[in-house]
Amino acid sequence: MSLVSSSTPSSSRTLSSYGWDSAWEAEFARYADQGLVPGRVVRVDRGQCDVMTADGVVRADTAFVTPHDPLRVICTGDWAAVETDGTPRYVRAYLPRRTAFVRSTSSSRSEGQILAANVDHAIIAVPLSAELDLGRIERFLALAWESGAQPLVVLTKADLVPDQTGLSYLVQDVETTAPGVQVLAVSSATGEGVDVLTAVVSGGTSVLLGTSGAGKSTLANALLGEDVMAVQAVRDVDGKGRHTTTTRNLLALPGGGVLIDTPGLRGVGLWDAGTGVGQVFAEIEELAQDCRFHDCAHLAEPGCAVLAAIEDGSLPERRLDSYRKLLRENQRIVAKTDARLRSEILKDWKRKNAAGRAALKAKRGGRDH
Repeated sequence: MSLVSSSTPSSSRTLSSYGWDSAWEAEFARYADQGLVPGRVVRVDRGQCDVMTADGVVRADTAFVTPHDPLRVICTGDWAAVETDGTPRYVRAYLPRRTAFVRSTSSSRSEGQILAANVDHAIIAVPLSAELDLGRIERFLALAWESGAQPLVVLTKADLVPDQTGLSYLVQDVETTAPGVQVLAVSSATGEGVDVLTAVVSGGTSVLLGTSGAGKSTLANALLGEDVMAVQAVRDVDGKGRHTTTTRNLLALPGGGVLIDTPGLRGVGLWDAGTGVGQVFAEIEELAQDCRFHDCAHLAEPGCAVLAAIEDGSLPERRLDSYRKLLRENQRIVAKTDARLRSEILKDWKRKNAAGRAALKAKRGGRDH
């Protein structure tokens, strides 16, 4: 599905509608001297991309910006330097990214895949048509924080939970899982929460993320004020949907700001997201500062503030389990690309496990000889 006609601006619309500012202009100056024009990538497919320029959409070849590193390929949301003279037209370069949303691929090589660039808000769509998967939300949040964007969790299909008390409890559950993140219940059917979300996304670039059937395309249509994105029904048997969006598309919103709609993500693998994981579990990292040992593994060590919080009920054990899981996964990914770090992680893992076993033995009254 091509979105060129839907994205083409009126004669009065300028690149500023797509996020162009004085900082981007200064960054682009060297390319302007070469006779290239600036534009924002609104869609990428099969070695070509649609770029929104001041004169409208340009179809350009990406052959000059297709490196071996998958994290450096042209991406939806990039600001590009385009050669518009002649046929075919080419993207010659793209400007340094302010933010980048990256996940690990599901392939055995575990390469990073960039999903969107220069994003201000990462909207994580979570459907209320199915049981909340808090672990998956935490995973999305880790990637969002790591990208440099501000996360926002949107609980879609709120009309399916008519009991307002029950809905408030669901919002509270997610707020506990997402410290420092706004959680908003939204219904595209009734319009609940859409005005609040519109106000949030009007100030910059937002990327819409979630699994298939999360209601992303319906939500995008509500923000756009028209049925630009095709919508497919969710299966009753398992509450899942098919991929409606098949490419990442950048669209200007009528109330200001731009939106990048993405295909449903089956896998959300971490990619060098240690900082993001720490931010998702900020309360655990804050507690860890009061542990007796600075390298406490929070297993059975004496004086562990994290385990003390588990015991007194102020920290849910599920949160600690999820924290450990995401940290281990992230370490495995990072270690695959860094042999020295892989060796250090292995040594650290052995040391912490030995210390944990010793502490557990001492706690049970055992003696080392």
